[in-house]
Amino acid sequence: MNQELLSVGSKRRRTGVSLRGNASSSQVDEEQMNRVVEEEQQQQLRQQEEEHIARNGEIGGAESGLGGRTESQQEQLEENNNRLIAVDEESTGNHEEEEEEEHGAEQEEEVEEEEEMDQESDDFDQSDDSSREDEHTNSNSVTNSNSIMDLPIHQSSQFYIKTKMKRKLDHGSEVRSFSLGKKPCKVSEYTSTTGLVPCSATPTTFGDLRAANGQGQQRRRITSVQPPTGLQEWLKMFQLALYVLSFLEPKDLLQAAQTCRYWRILAEDNLLWREKCKEEGIDEPLHIKRRKVIKPGFIHSPWKSAYIRQHRIDTNWRRGELKSPKVLKGHDDHVITCLQFCGNRIVSGSDDNTLKVWSAVTGKCLRTLVGHTGGVWSSQMRDNIIISGSTDRTLKVWNAETGECIHTLYGHTSTVRCMHLHEKRVVSGSRDATLRVWDIETGQCLHVLMGHVAAVRCVQYDGRRVVSGAYDFMVKVWDPETETCLHTLQGHTNRVYSLQFDGIHVVSGSLDTSIRVWDVETGNCIHTLTGHQSLTSGMELKDNILVSGNADSTVKIWDIKTGQCLQTLQGPNKHQSAVTCLQFNKNFVITSSDDGTVKLWDLKTGEFIRNLVTLESGGSGGVVWRIRASNTKLVCAVGSRNGTEETKLLVLDFDVDMK
Repeated sequence: MNQELLSVGSKRRRTGVSLRGNASSSQVDEEQMNRVVEEEQQQQLRQQEEEHIARNGEIGGAESGLGGRTESQQEQLEENNNRLIAVDEESTGNHEEEEEEEHGAEQEEEVEEEEEMDQESDDFDQSDDSSREDEHTNSNSVTNSNSIMDLPIHQSSQFYIKTKMKRKLDHGSEVRSFSLGKKPCKVSEYTSTTGLVPCSATPTTFGDLRAANGQGQQRRRITSVQPPTGLQEWLKMFQLALYVLSFLEPKDLLQAAQTCRYWRILAEDNLLWREKCKEEGIDEPLHIKRRKVIKPGFIHSPWKSAYIRQHRIDTNWRRGELKSPKVLKGHDDHVITCLQFCGNRIVSGSDDNTLKVWSAVTGKCLRTLVGHTGGVWSSQMRDNIIISGSTDRTLKVWNAETGECIHTLYGHTSTVRCMHLHEKRVVSGSRDATLRVWDIETGQCLHVLMGHVAAVRCVQYDGRRVVSGAYDFMVKVWDPETETCLHTLQGHTNRVYSLQFDGIHVVSGSLDTSIRVWDVETGNCIHTLTGHQSLTSGMELKDNILVSGNADSTVKIWDIKTGQCLQTLQGPNKHQSAVTCLQFNKNFVITSSDDGTVKLWDLKTGEFIRNLVTLESGGSGGVVWRIRASNTKLVCAVGSRNGTEETKLLVLDFDVDMK
């Protein structure tokens, strides 16, 4: 019988282990265990009774013997109960150790999650750790072994199982402690509409909500947060919460994520962050392979990751450490006349008759394009195609991967001074006063545009209209298919050196110090922008915002809709010589100058941020001729006309590691 009872105890232990899984099956397991114990007890009593009758053959003797055996049985029962209690205590000790390990792992995960949220918030300088308090909730169940010993075996086994169930449930998800600094969000309880079990995990998406409504399986609770009663009510509140959050700034969303786990989930909504990225001009999400998943079922928003990465990059531009740039030496002591930068490929053209292709990653010169017999003064690049214009009166089409010259385009009778590439066509402007439209795949000249009476200095092409500016003080709008001049824009009183065209507006910069804004359809002058004191050598136009660089050493920011000058980039940190090149994005303006510096400015406020490049020879001959920038890199073509600065390219990297 002792062996049988030990077998029952072993079954109990196995059952006790299984009870750790799903709390919803506790009643079934308990009833099954009770039936097993009662059947075994009755069978043992029947066997003992039969043995007694067979041995004595008398009813009285049987009753007496049965009474004696009952005392022996009671002693055995007490002994086995003691064994059960010892087994229970051992199992409880092991269980508590497991609970401590699980709790420790959970605390570790929660600390990692908290550190991540803090890091994200710190990026926006909004961290506030002083107000956080530690909250821990612990619940323990105490069993009375003496009460178990005093019960009959079937009652003690029931109490044993219930006690074990209670002890397990008391350590369940309902009383999980909160991570440091996290407080529970008090919301009404949400239960599964199937009526089987409560949904113990806060749904993270609408798909999770539907799944929670359609099945009664146990879910892991992220915190003690309990969503509102009823799926429809919860959905409405969820949508309302996201709608409210959509009005917050990204830095405020990161702050909200630190309130509790419920807000953490809401503030991680991928569509919400996609809209924030759209507002900032971020076009691609960022998928990061994380070393460890913080919580099962919790999905990090790729759009949020993209936003945070971009913010860190912007911070690097503003105040990150300026590491030593990659130095790309080439073209000997010649002038770098044109510069292109796309992807990880840099192309520089020089008056030494060559172009060089560089790797922006390694800084190595990949190949030198040799073939022109005169200086290269203009270039364009798209994908693996490079197009160059030279004083030898030709254009050449190159394969950037192989360095092969695919086509040589003949037709101009003087220097090819400017060009603009759109898809498979390039429009070139020459000192011969003409413009030509070329097919870069076949090398054929498709159209010749004649009408200017002096050198064509600048050209723009959007695939539909060609706009050109020349030394005859004129700006012309062309229909390239019919080779007709649609409008001659008259108003400038000196040479036109720079153009911008967005399909609606034409903006022209001249040596007469003015900038004019024209309507491309009517040919009317909408605004005349005045304020510069010299030649406007470079301009850039994006979404009605125009940035102009001038030989008077200033840079101005304009609204071409109103004609208003929004900012003038000047002051004690302004350039000390003519502005040679510029580029801007939604946050910054980058400018270069003959004074040997590259400066960073705030687009919205016009404030000087810092110098990105300062040549030692600046002021004594060192010049930054051209700049090109991507989201994470800045390429500068530097040198001098008197030998004080070696001709080279400088590549500065502002990228961040999001691993």
